[in-house]
Amino acid sequence: MRIVRLANFVAPRSGGLRTSLAELGAGYLAAGHEPVLVIPGERDGDERCAQGRVITLRAPRVPFTGGYRVLWHRRRLTGLLATLRPDALEVSDRTTLRWTGAWAREHGVPAVMVSHESVTALLKLTLLGPGRRRSALSRGVADWLNRRTARAYHQVICTTAWAAAEFGRIGAGNVVRVPLGVDLDTFSPQAGRVRSRYVGQGQILLVHCGRLSAEKRPQRSLTTLATLRAAGLPVRLVVAGDGPLRSRLVRRAARAGLPVTFAGFLPGRADLAALLASADVAIAPGPAETFGLAALEALACGTPVVVSAESALPEVVGEAGASVAGEDLAAGVRAVLARPERSRRAAARARAEQYDWDTAVRGFLAAHGTRDRRKAA
Repeated sequence: MRIVRLANFVAPRSGGLRTSLAELGAGYLAAGHEPVLVIPGERDGDERCAQGRVITLRAPRVPFTGGYRVLWHRRRLTGLLATLRPDALEVSDRTTLRWTGAWAREHGVPAVMVSHESVTALLKLTLLGPGRRRSALSRGVADWLNRRTARAYHQVICTTAWAAAEFGRIGAGNVVRVPLGVDLDTFSPQAGRVRSRYVGQGQILLVHCGRLSAEKRPQRSLTTLATLRAAGLPVRLVVAGDGPLRSRLVRRAARAGLPVTFAGFLPGRADLAALLASADVAIAPGPAETFGLAALEALACGTPVVVSAESALPEVVGEAGASVAGEDLAAGVRAVLARPERSRRAAARARAEQYDWDTAVRGFLAAHGTRDRRKAA
């Protein structure tokens, strides 16, 4: 089965989406299928790698997004799709690529939309106005967009019940829930130790891992650090990630005298795992996260995670961390640190072990109406 996958907003320094695409592609390939990923890039390219065939189409940068590119040229993309002749289409962009659902129906190709983001949550973050009015407007617009999405695709995949809720609200009957997974070998409590690079004896190491963009609310991690420092805790923060807000966050930390290390984007998975395994607590403050792969990777390293109560992450983290509403997550950090270290780290790893990529691949293949051909044989 040739599964053609389309994704926008994928950059060399992307995090969770790029990881998900790579792991699912590798899983499809191992299961006996033919995955083809089409993404935007600086120049055209066509290569075969561990996740199957990856085709890059030259595309322009989108201003103010920190380097993201988008496949705008419909005629070129439809021409490529006609050449590829997919048996199934998988789309990981609910905005600029939603039109591909109509193309798939016209050509008799079963199509799946992967809901990597909550339209309702994103609109709440971007629409202006009083809270109640903004909430009603964002819900109305989201419902209209989600109805169009549900009608355009055979299946909509949501990774959490939180992400699926906005489709349940409109009565969409073609939604399936498939959690993502985590590389439990790379991300483990034995991933390596780099703690001494960032903190001294008796200090507490916090890690924020994620894209530094507005919807991720990275400033909340700095607010949390400031509160903990003001309360006398010997806390330091490492920010792993890059994005359009980085310079602003650096200036804020400098003005406030906060002990923050901006490590930038860590391209090596082993380097990221070593940092996460070295931390006492990871912070995932984004209020619009539909799954939070970075948080799951921290749990796999035995590091508990404090998350935004407004997101899907409480569902993923469970009792292996804490969830806090609002701009300051310091109360959650204190609650986690109050637990015995051995038990909190064991609980984090045990929670992560409930998620694996083999299970995710089987779920995605089932949404496509197929399965792991090795098992069938």
